[in-house]
Amino acid sequence: MNIGFIGLGAMGLPMAVNLVKAGHEVTAFDFNERALKAFAGHGGLVAGSAAEAAKAADFFVLMVVNGDQADDVLFGAGKAVEKLPSGACVIASCTQPPAQARALGDKLGQHQLTLVDAPVSGGVGGAETGTLTIMSSCPAHVFEKAKPVLDVVGRNVFHVGEDHGAGSTAKLVNQLLCGVHIAAAAEALQLAEAAGVDPKSVFDIVSVSAASSWMLNDRGPRMLEDDPEVRSAVDIFVKDLGIVLDHGRAARHGLPLSAAAHQMFLAASGAGLGRADDSQVIQSYRGLNAKADKKD
Repeated sequence: MNIGFIGLGAMGLPMAVNLVKAGHEVTAFDFNERALKAFAGHGGLVAGSAAEAAKAADFFVLMVVNGDQADDVLFGAGKAVEKLPSGACVIASCTQPPAQARALGDKLGQHQLTLVDAPVSGGVGGAETGTLTIMSSCPAHVFEKAKPVLDVVGRNVFHVGEDHGAGSTAKLVNQLLCGVHIAAAAEALQLAEAAGVDPKSVFDIVSVSAASSWMLNDRGPRMLEDDPEVRSAVDIFVKDLGIVLDHGRAARHGLPLSAAAHQMFLAASGAGLGRADDSQVIQSYRGLNAKADKKD
């Protein structure tokens, strides 16, 4: 199949490469020249614009930051919708509010195009190994058409429902838990650190105890590094927990744990750590408790 792919970031690049390895003809575009060169080195085709990548595409994958970027690629500066063939399927793997996903599906329908609202989870590791979790929502016949593409990049591919917003709602719930779990892990490890107990020893204990979680095991070691590799940035959770809270506010739904976690990520970003690995939310706890110590 001919696949257009937009967004060769930390997750997008390995996803696009896996599609090439599976035998698909993939034409990608990104503003990052280094990413384009890396993709070409894996046998991918490089486009000079989003519109060029859309030409002759059976599927058009958007692995961009958010729904605003997806809309801009398609209907704004990218003008991709003008080049997509009638009947093509857009796979939107960005994190966006459910209402925005529904609106995108409606707009694409006016151009005889279909949408799979398909946000993903699993991080860089899942993208590299093709084991992402994909939360898809769209009409059933569209899902069956897109599933061979989704199965290349994901191990756990779910059809959440026919309402385009359902996939984004599932991702919203996932990000709520991820953000709260990371913040809770940071709070716990910083408490051990402040108490004078080796946080590495505490991590080793809790990671095999009832308190363990996937996020603790994944982020915990990086929380204890001085300058860890960036696998997912602090600002991602500033954005994603912001979406969670906006949704809760609109629904008059109280989300106190999400709000508390969001404040810690926001504080880390405000301290200049927005592009640092999200494990570095622990710095917010160090700063908060350092102030408390000085006051005492």
